[in-house]
Amino acid sequence: MTIGASTSNTCQEYFGKEHQLFRKALREFVKKEITPHVAEWEEAGGYPVDIYKKMADLGYLGIGMPEELGGAEGDVFTAIVFNEEMMRCGSAGLVSGIGSFGIALPPIIRHGTPEQKDKFVKPVLIGEKMAALGITEPSGGSDVANLKTTAVRDGDHYIVNGSKTFITTGVRADHLTCAVRTGGEGAHGISFLVMEKNMPGYKVGRALKKMGWWASDTAEIFFDNCRVPVANRIGEENKGFYIIMENFQMERLMLCVMANMTAQLALEEAIKYAKTREAFGKRLNGFQVTRHKLVDMATLVEASREFTYRVAAKMNAGVDQLKEVSMAKNFACQISDKVTYDAVQIFGGYGFMRETLVERLYRDNRILSIGGGTTEIMKEIISGYVM
Repeated sequence: MTIGASTSNTCQEYFGKEHQLFRKALREFVKKEITPHVAEWEEAGGYPVDIYKKMADLGYLGIGMPEELGGAEGDVFTAIVFNEEMMRCGSAGLVSGIGSFGIALPPIIRHGTPEQKDKFVKPVLIGEKMAALGITEPSGGSDVANLKTTAVRDGDHYIVNGSKTFITTGVRADHLTCAVRTGGEGAHGISFLVMEKNMPGYKVGRALKKMGWWASDTAEIFFDNCRVPVANRIGEENKGFYIIMENFQMERLMLCVMANMTAQLALEEAIKYAKTREAFGKRLNGFQVTRHKLVDMATLVEASREFTYRVAAKMNAGVDQLKEVSMAKNFACQISDKVTYDAVQIFGGYGFMRETLVERLYRDNRILSIGGGTTEIMKEIISGYVM
């Protein structure tokens, strides 16, 4: 293997023929339909809805979802292929925006009624509607167990008051898989409701402007005496915290993949630049210090990707990996932090310019160690296993 080799040429033991065929098809789609437009969509702060619908028509939104709901099935590594190849467009914001259904739908698929699945899952998978996950609040961040949004039972409805923030696809989402407080304080008082955008009292606030992930809309959402049918509750009342924790494992694994691909792309760009850029009469890769920096970057990327794949293999086999996926997320983000930093350093002043991919990768990377549970929260989880 050469330094900077594509993920399609590495770790073959994890991917079968079907994975590789899917990778090839999706890579061609991304190369043709997405990558040429990414710079424009980044500046516009969003992507056109027709690309979402086109992906749905091709079955890409149904990857890993049950066939009876319009999905295309697939295992954990199918989801990894989807995220790796989507990340090749160079916009993590676009990937997170299009892929928000991947964290919004699983609670409904696992714990919802047949009627809920028909109403809230099927329309998303065929591209007619968009879904988002609503957990984070202005007052809490990663402190999920202490969320403040309340849902008070009133006959066949809940009256919901509160707010959510940093909601990916929150501006466009037709419905929100939303964590609310139906009981007392702490983790045991949380439930999940599907909040529909057209409900009175549901208000989408401003689209938040971010350091990175420009191509995804990120919203504040407010609930003012919003009446939600009890029929929209996912699972049992006051059992929502367990659903959140269950959902987090796959979300964190996909954040590992995003971090690894961010680092991979930064490495590839740095290698290409070092082969062509000249300084002091020779190309950058003619300097030992540059070659060794690139070797160190490549080694770290390879190690992080292999760790992620190993955790994924155990998850695919049904083995709980809460500790390991928390470790993998922290490690992948640390590696991505370093590799994107070093890539910008190799580019010098050009790495600071918006015209270069490494500049965007550097910005987009920063959220990865915050989203899905911060580095500090991951360490707290890990400490419960190792101490």
